[in-house]
Amino acid sequence: MNCMVWALLRPILAIFLLCTISLAEESVDLSVLHRIKSEAFEHSKVMDHLFQFTDIHGPRLTASPNYDEAASWAVHQLKEYGIESAHLEKWGPFGRRWSYGRFHIDILEPNYAPLIGFPLAWSAGTDGPVKAEPVLTLLKIERRMDPEKLRAEIEKYKMNYKGQLKGKMVLLERARDLGLQVNPSSARLSDGDLNAMFLAPEPRVSRQFDYSKMAIPEDPEDREQFFAQAPLQFWELYSNKHRDVMEQLYAFLQGEGAVAILSMDSRGDGGTVFGEYVGSWDAKYPLALPDVRLTPEHYSRIARLIERKVPVTLQLDLEVKASDENVEAANIVAEIPGTTRSDEIIMLGAHFDSWIGGTGATDNGVGSAVVLEVMRILKALKFQMARTVRLALWSGEEQGLLGSKAYVKDHFGDPVTMQIKPAQAKVSAYFNLDNGSGKIRGVYLQGNDAARPLFEAWLAPFRDQGVTTISIRDTGGTDHQSFDALGIPGFQFIQDALEYGTRTHHSNMDVYDHTQAGDLMQAAAVMATVVYSAATRAEMVPRKPLPEPHPLKP
Repeated sequence: MNCMVWALLRPILAIFLLCTISLAEESVDLSVLHRIKSEAFEHSKVMDHLFQFTDIHGPRLTASPNYDEAASWAVHQLKEYGIESAHLEKWGPFGRRWSYGRFHIDILEPNYAPLIGFPLAWSAGTDGPVKAEPVLTLLKIERRMDPEKLRAEIEKYKMNYKGQLKGKMVLLERARDLGLQVNPSSARLSDGDLNAMFLAPEPRVSRQFDYSKMAIPEDPEDREQFFAQAPLQFWELYSNKHRDVMEQLYAFLQGEGAVAILSMDSRGDGGTVFGEYVGSWDAKYPLALPDVRLTPEHYSRIARLIERKVPVTLQLDLEVKASDENVEAANIVAEIPGTTRSDEIIMLGAHFDSWIGGTGATDNGVGSAVVLEVMRILKALKFQMARTVRLALWSGEEQGLLGSKAYVKDHFGDPVTMQIKPAQAKVSAYFNLDNGSGKIRGVYLQGNDAARPLFEAWLAPFRDQGVTTISIRDTGGTDHQSFDALGIPGFQFIQDALEYGTRTHHSNMDVYDHTQAGDLMQAAAVMATVVYSAATRAEMVPRKPLPEPHPLKP
């Protein structure tokens, strides 16, 4: 073999030998794998679960009647599968109970037209149909805005519009040009996308920021690093500060006698409306004015009519039911006891709560349905697993991982002070699913290099189903972070994007029809195999060093 050929083959041979060694050290029982795949593909119940969570009980806003009814069904179904430990575990006061019933908004003049939209969570009702003139006002609000700059913008707004809003429906921004939509709304991850995820991020010098001051840098590169390095506690403090400032705007609008707010998110097109909430879920604040999020096409029509001084009359009818006090929220917890190492825990989970535009299908009814299906598969096949396997379906994720953070703090320790409880050492790993309806394509290691050989072995049998990528990168925005923040190995799977970012995430199109049954069946088989392998291997999943404490003053 000449030198040039050897130079080309040497890296390939090295990778082959590494994979061979890893697979030799970390094996998968292929007879178990076959049984899991047969159960997941031939006897699947995942879409039955999803139907219950969405078409019957969705949406599932935390602490709402819908959430409670769907959670009760999940507990009952787990017990039907023979998992008798299933129960609701309360984690403390969350906020007010809120739901809406009747809702309708129309243009009455210059000519009649029904409008596409929905009320944002924690809006007040209208006490019957209300007719009003819309008025166009301008408030500069940017994503991730410095709270003090936001406060200054609101003060300017109050000075500009004082005495002009009584009896009006208030628009806060001009019409937007949506442009021609030329990119597909749905796509699977390409080889290029997966290769980019596989590559480790370029090293960079870590900047030091004082997160207790919440002074967000102006420079774009500094801003990116500021948010990338922010400890988990920062996001809660930032959200609370931002909400406190926004309450000044809502109090002003109510004091001025405005009837409602009309808003839009320019991501939507073709009747898709994105939206979450207005005001605060905390009952110490009054309900905000009714805030109706409209599809951009309909919002922009109203804005153009106002700009060209054409008289416009709208009619809004919104029925709301809300408690005057904060109520407790609950997670769903169930477990299959282990045999020889029952005190050691493998956890799997997804968030069960949703926003209210659709029925909470892709965010995150699908993850909840898959996790429930994994437990059904493991129980139906009567596997004897050394470690206890524990399911958790979280509430309050959409408000800042509240349910999982409360659970971790109650059971395992405080990630702010790093005061660790004994049970923290007994959790081998937590596996999470929360990126829409797409099939699993790999996993984020969350910086845990030592876990790579495990996932290489566990996921290798699914390469022919597109599971190819093990990324060292971190990913955020979901419940594995609550565990990772306390030094417990926490992992989120890589999934095909499909329509998640373009059509369904927090929108009125987040419904059963935008889910993919085959993808969810694949995800259940992959996740069941990973959970079984982790629950039966000789050692616990290796850990990163314990994070440093991040105490920030409120």
